[in-house]
Amino acid sequence: MTDAIFTVPHPVNEPIWNYGPGSPEKAALKKALAEAKSEQRDAPMYIGGKHVTTDNKVAMRPPHERTHVLGHYSKGNAEHVKAAIDAALAAKPAWEAMPWQERAAIFLRAADLLTGPYRAKMSAATMLCQSKNAFQAEIDCICELADFWRYNVYFMQEIYKQQPLSTRTVWNRTDWRPLEGFVFALTPFNFTAIAGNLPTAPAMLGNVAVWKPAESQIYSASVIMEILEEAGLPAGVINLVYVDGKTVGDVVFKHPDFAGIHFTGSTGVFQNIWKTIGENIANYKSYPRIVGETGGKDFVIAHNSSDPKAVAVALGRGAFEFQGQKCSAASRAYIPKSIWGKVKQYLQEDLQSMKMGTTEDFRNFINAVIDEKAFDKISAYIAEAKKSDKVQVIAGGNYDKSQGYFIEPTVLEVSDPMYVTMCEEIFGPVLTIYVYEDKDFSHILDVANSTSPYALTGAIFANDRAALALANDKLRHAAGNYYINDKPTGAVVGQQPFGGGRASGTNDKAGSMINLYRWLSPRTMKENMVPPTDYRYPFLGEE
Repeated sequence: MTDAIFTVPHPVNEPIWNYGPGSPEKAALKKALAEAKSEQRDAPMYIGGKHVTTDNKVAMRPPHERTHVLGHYSKGNAEHVKAAIDAALAAKPAWEAMPWQERAAIFLRAADLLTGPYRAKMSAATMLCQSKNAFQAEIDCICELADFWRYNVYFMQEIYKQQPLSTRTVWNRTDWRPLEGFVFALTPFNFTAIAGNLPTAPAMLGNVAVWKPAESQIYSASVIMEILEEAGLPAGVINLVYVDGKTVGDVVFKHPDFAGIHFTGSTGVFQNIWKTIGENIANYKSYPRIVGETGGKDFVIAHNSSDPKAVAVALGRGAFEFQGQKCSAASRAYIPKSIWGKVKQYLQEDLQSMKMGTTEDFRNFINAVIDEKAFDKISAYIAEAKKSDKVQVIAGGNYDKSQGYFIEPTVLEVSDPMYVTMCEEIFGPVLTIYVYEDKDFSHILDVANSTSPYALTGAIFANDRAALALANDKLRHAAGNYYINDKPTGAVVGQQPFGGGRASGTNDKAGSMINLYRWLSPRTMKENMVPPTDYRYPFLGEE
């Protein structure tokens, strides 16, 4: 027990290591990769502090090396989901009652473990199970995840400090309570940091969670739980289960103590979840919080005053880093005719220099897409484009899954701004470009704004300030994360809180206080120091 009012360390974004030739971090990471490939990891479920295994073992394989087995995870069933919920609810009273600074210390320690002794192990896990190159893994599973943990602790403190005004005889207070019940975290394959943030952001505020990761991200998810356990997270606060979506949904969304969902995934799945919650609304003790980031059809629009080289680099990086499997990846672009020749030349030159292959070879910029389902979907779009008289393939277009799920960075130039690949989310290394007449800049802003149901990220390139002002106005609701003279990817925690509107989600901005408010249920408290002793008001006096 202490009377001190604590202040947490002020967060600073984790520095990005460059893994240059001869660097100690490159040597350590190569060693970690070799160790991870030389042994098979057993990934148990984590339920109530116990490592739960089953006889239903499922192999985990690198997308870029289909024949190699990284290990196996234990697939669970509905009973495991029920056990996870029970464990979470049993852990809740003590966790909620724990002083906030003690909860904070767990996640601050987890961040330091991640960026210290676990750095190479975590990067290797993400590189192997999600086919990310060293830089993409570094900015994701190390820097962004550590930033989430450190900044969210700081945001938590700042929220708790917010208190109402009081008068002379009245003391007003706000009790920032966690939600009643448990939070369900449903996380994606593409970012280890998102997978780590979705259960932990609610948890640090005193909530308890059941976490279901994407099947293709289980390998690195299990390392996150290993870190959290070492950091001192009490048993049952976060319970990690490996169960198919329908099975977990049938249990979670019918449970009376379901308090909210923290989701990143497809728009279709999220809309179905919302519908299911609505159908079960009368069963819940409280109205669940629904927080989700879904899809995107992210754009780059260039004005004729923009720098062609800067546009080309933004397209190359924005569209093809991590094989275009970022929610924010540049997927469609609108380029004015006057600069298209140079943009095309620079982009083709850059793509020709990009090497593709396994993540263990650090010279490879491009790696594999996540699995066969994704490969088949993406390659089908390319195959159809090759048949169309409205499309010219100006780069890439080849794909092969004999060894791994490899698809070349593919650039399509279309004559119709409403061609299917300009409109539909592909989630892969395919960029579609429409070349417009310079005089039609204002019109093309309207086209870009109305083409897609999504509104996640977008970028505008121009040196003409009037053109930027026009775009900023017309595209105000077209993107939740909007970039000026920069690629539409790479949001940094604390700097560019992430999330979009329309069909892209609830825009609750991961990496900011906005998100944390969703996992709190404030109680307003009024204490009257001198309560009245007579019911009569002055107005009752005789005229």
